Amino acid sequence: MTFTLSVLDQSFTRSPDQAPQALQETIAMAQWCEQLGYERFWVSEHHAFATLAGSAPEVLIAALGAATKRIRLGSGGIMLPHYSAYKIAEVFSLLANLYPDRIDLGVGRAPGADMSTAVALATDGRPKFERFPALLEELTNYLREPVSKPLVSPKPPENLPIWLLGSSADSAQLAAQQGLPYNLALFINPQAQSELIRLYKQYFTSTRKGQRPYGTITISAFCCDTEAEAKRQQHTFDVNFFRFVSGERNASNGGALLTPEQAADYPMTPQFAGFIAQRNQNRAVGSPSQVADAIQAIAKRYAADEVMIVSNIYGFEERKRCFELIKKSI
Repeated sequence: MTFTLSVLDQSFTRSPDQAPQALQETIAMAQWCEQLGYERFWVSEHHAFATLAGSAPEVLIAALGAATKRIRLGSGGIMLPHYSAYKIAEVFSLLANLYPDRIDLGVGRAPGADMSTAVALATDGRPKFERFPALLEELTNYLREPVSKPLVSPKPPENLPIWLLGSSADSAQLAAQQGLPYNLALFINPQAQSELIRLYKQYFTSTRKGQRPYGTITISAFCCDTEAEAKRQQHTFDVNFFRFVSGERNASNGGALLTPEQAADYPMTPQFAGFIAQRNQNRAVGSPSQVADAIQAIAKRYAADEVMIVSNIYGFEERKRCFELIKKSI
């Protein structure tokens, strides 16, 4: 099966005071992935996460554009209910004029934060998640109409793609109705139905000449030279993520991540074991050949045209090696 390979980066920081280093690592990773030949490099939007520095993808994309030459850059994604559709249209029109033929605008409905933070992000204290379909239509009209009202400045290029991101049947259906490319976030919802992209393609409605359905999956991967090391890196991430969702990480150690050595001693409680079992679906872990086989199988199962990889391996050099091994093995 033939598909395109891309990368999602979350500006992963090992402790809250290492954000400058994490952001420089994101820039260096974009350059590395461009050198390796990946198609696109997207950055995420998260708020109130002590160990994710990427809270404003539009700002980071501008820095990435200046540091790279060819690779497509995008948002994975802009959490549209927090913002004015008009403002997002102007921001990405500006980016697309700065870096022609290289910008993707990925938008999603999720808060990218807890609800108290979502309330703080809303200008009137009322998050507008229920208005997401209407906001998406407004955004599309601003960027697609020959003369929008009000006028979008600078003028949007005709080839600025709007992607819909999601992890459920609702998002797949909306992407099909709106005639947009679709990115299914399996790293967020590993249990997402395998039929979603097929159904999206089946019910796709073209809204512009030449439009065709295009489905991407984003999966978590831990690829190392040996299976044992890959599993050690996966375990480190699982421990740290479990400590976050259970509230343990915020209550101790100043929000910093455990190192692989520290994570190895973390107790395997029934709750933690159940958490790992849920996360193990639809992710690729192991040696290069094992990860390549897993990615191929997941892509085939979901009928994906493109696979986007997110890897939160603890060390930066090890993360670079992960993307190198994946690109060479597929």
